Amino acid sequence: MIRAVFFLALLAGPAAADVVVANRTIPARSLIAAEDLAIRDQDVPGAVANPDEIIGMEARVALYANRPIRPGDVGFPAIIERNQLIPLVYQGGNLLITTDGRALDRAGAGDAIRVMNLGSRTTVTAIIGADGAAYVTN
Repeated sequence: MIRAVFFLALLAGPAAADVVVANRTIPARSLIAAEDLAIRDQDVPGAVANPDEIIGMEARVALYANRPIRPGDVGFPAIIERNQLIPLVYQGGNLLITTDGRALDRAGAGDAIRVMNLGSRTTVTAIIGADGAAYVTN
């Protein structure tokens, strides 16, 4: 009897959970609206479960219809385009340095990107602020 219960437990698959899928193919760099999403009962580890988390976000890659959406597939809408001139800011203690930089990647607020300091021609990694400036961290 114990063997039969153990065998049946092995045959039972994992419980399915709600995941968010795309209703249609959403091209990269498109904003995601509520009508673009649906909820399906599937077991996909790491997939987004709540559509409210990604409505208004931007697709970083193409999202195909009826496929689960993962958190890395979406991000905040880009406010910086590649090759755009942006303020480059370094602050350490009482020291504040601001110069011009060129964005080497496309990015949204909170993203880390490479920025070329136009004065020295060196490349640094900076975090994009909501104001569109690149902030170099220590």
